[in-house]
Amino acid sequence: NPFYVDNLKNKTGLEGVVQDYVLASEESVTLLNRIVSLLDFSLPLYIKEGKSQLVIAFGCTGGHHRSVTFAEKTAKHLADKGFNVSKFHRDINKN
Repeated sequence: NPFYVDNLKNKTGLEGVVQDYVLASEESVTLLNRIVSLLDFSLPLYIKEGKSQLVIAFGCTGGHHRSVTFAEKTAKHLADKGFNVSKFHRDINKN
């Protein structure tokens, strides 16, 4: 958890140094790969059913580091695939 690393505590998952720290863990990379794999599989099915929107939410203890990292990486993956993506980091500015 970057919160417990002095030089990362006051940063967010919007910053590369935090994203690098979060994704330095093999488990985090595996989780991200599984998330995008699930979306790559399921989004065409949603579209086939006529759905035009999908809400994806991530949460972590503080909402500053890990959930933001996963939201950013997932949003980039989807945008790179041509999807229209909007992001809102609800808790990023909370203390």
